[in-house]
Amino acid sequence: MFDIIKKSDLVMLLISDAAQAALYKDIFAAMKPGATLGLSHGFLLGYLESIGESFPEDMDVIAVCPKGMGPSVRRLYEQGKEVNGAGINASFAVHQNKSGKASELALGWGVALGSPFMFETTLTSEYKSDIYGERGILLGAVHGIVESLYRRYQRQGMSAEQAFVETCESITGKITKIISTKGIKAVYDGLSSEDKEIFKQAYSASYMPAKEILQEIYDEVSSGNEIRTVIMHGKRINKFPVGKIDGTDTWKVGEKVRAERDEENIPLNPFTAGVYVATMMAQIDVLLEAGHPYSEVVNESVIEAVDSLCPYMHYRGVAFMVDNCSFTAKTGSRKWAPRFDYILEQLAYTAVDNGKPVNEDLITAFENHKVHEAVTECCKLRPTVDISVSSASSTKEIVID
Repeated sequence: MFDIIKKSDLVMLLISDAAQAALYKDIFAAMKPGATLGLSHGFLLGYLESIGESFPEDMDVIAVCPKGMGPSVRRLYEQGKEVNGAGINASFAVHQNKSGKASELALGWGVALGSPFMFETTLTSEYKSDIYGERGILLGAVHGIVESLYRRYQRQGMSAEQAFVETCESITGKITKIISTKGIKAVYDGLSSEDKEIFKQAYSASYMPAKEILQEIYDEVSSGNEIRTVIMHGKRINKFPVGKIDGTDTWKVGEKVRAERDEENIPLNPFTAGVYVATMMAQIDVLLEAGHPYSEVVNESVIEAVDSLCPYMHYRGVAFMVDNCSFTAKTGSRKWAPRFDYILEQLAYTAVDNGKPVNEDLITAFENHKVHEAVTECCKLRPTVDISVSSASSTKEIVID
């Protein structure tokens, strides 16, 4: 690897985050003067900042960050050979511009990835929103929501299979598909009057508990604590290998439900929708309050969820995603999903069961939120096709045994 680095004008550093943290000094030393360092997200910057170091000043540092996991990037690129504009959108950042041509190089890289649209950000803003997002609605939060509602619906008398359908299937097979093409508010607008009241109960009760956890996650990422968690976990991995989560009742029932799925008749459960949308909106608000631009907020909280990750969750299951995502995402999801599970169980659902009135101010804020306009515009920029998760592909999808 280092022999190639010494000869390269552009070093695309796509090894794992933990490997970057372990090898960055050797990589920097091997790069020739004037070379460009290319990153696919900003973890390395966050790590360097957490230990008081920085990139060498004699190089360009750029990032092109597709809004989805590796297999989805490749699959949509391949679909783009047949359908124009079928690639996955990306952000780009220029952290150092020694040559004066770093922006052009980043944009050219994005075009080569097949990204139909790219939005500018900073490397700092990218890593904070990215690491935060995967611990939230992209992965960790949806895991916690499904676990908590699956138990709740069974207590209310549903069979295990129906409870899974009304939770996970409703999210990945109905709710997120509406958001993908019509926006977040369309989920609410499409409900009957009776179901809107159920949605409002769930939303009102879930928004603040979810936001409490999401704010904590953002603070942990911003402070460098979450990055240190990933690094320390990596150092323990040989002694304590990461196990799989797909052996529990929830996910075993999910396998059965997927095998017998009737795609056309997946329900939109209004209570599930209220909890999921409240968590998504809380994630959006934490990012906006931290000063992130709408383009980044929408992509990290909405577009990546509904156009990249949830289609895979629908095809293979949430547990499969947790077990087979990147080490950084897996570490965060497994750490924070139980927190979402517990706080919704302890604060949100008990509020509904105890008859706590709907907070109409929260509902009004949701209905009139400026993000809906931004999401509507981003829906116009979505890939021209749905991602093909089951067709043949040249991408190597590593599955953990």
